[in-house]
Amino acid sequence: MAAPPDDVLWARGLHYAYDGSPALQGVSIGVREGEILAVAGPRGSGKTTLLRCLSGQLLPLKGEVWFNSAPVHTLGRAARERLRLHRFGWIDSSPRLVPELTVWENAALPLLLHGSGYRAARSAAHAWLERLDVGDCASRPPSALLQAQRQRVAVARALVHSPTVLFADEPTAPLHQNDRAQVLRALSAAARSHGITVLLASHDFTLDQAARTADATGAALADRIVGLTDGRRARTPATGAVPAGSESAAACSLSV
Repeated sequence: MAAPPDDVLWARGLHYAYDGSPALQGVSIGVREGEILAVAGPRGSGKTTLLRCLSGQLLPLKGEVWFNSAPVHTLGRAARERLRLHRFGWIDSSPRLVPELTVWENAALPLLLHGSGYRAARSAAHAWLERLDVGDCASRPPSALLQAQRQRVAVARALVHSPTVLFADEPTAPLHQNDRAQVLRALSAAARSHGITVLLASHDFTLDQAARTADATGAALADRIVGLTDGRRARTPATGAVPAGSESAAACSLSV
């Protein structure tokens, strides 16, 4: 079965378990090209497992994952690693920067792994660091940066090779509220300006809170919210979303 042509990423009936304990139980989801989709739910609801299955890091025990009409769930490990290197970006809740490299070298790492020239990779890294307001830190080691600055570098690294899909797994969890809002705004604006599809996992709110939110949380910066509870899709009420750069709320459709 081919993926729907209007969905860049699509999955059906995903099941996954850790040592017999279910993490995903029949989850289906579709993500449109250029969309920012928030996956909401409490800790342990299956958000990280879902993102890892969609990105090819994990193979579901049952179910299908399609990217641009290609079946990710049938690819071998090497093919999935190439897909993640060239077409996907990933941001963890912790920056995970290489301490021996400078900030710009960390940001340029995906391009260097792609075989890009040194000067081109450095130029692109500097451009993204400037866009994310950490350009003046480019020559420093990661240890000289604040936590929020290091996370911005991680965002730059995830975006530098212009991935088709960016997976952000609790990307601002360890940050203070102010820094959290700034990093999410920067990520959202950068993704929208380059047409990058984003899946953003967040546990900052419950589903009823998500229905009322209009601030700069992960959900408020998203086009849609998909809820997870105990590894299953949860019913989510209609909510308002605040696109990057906009102060007005827009109605969201939560159907997939």
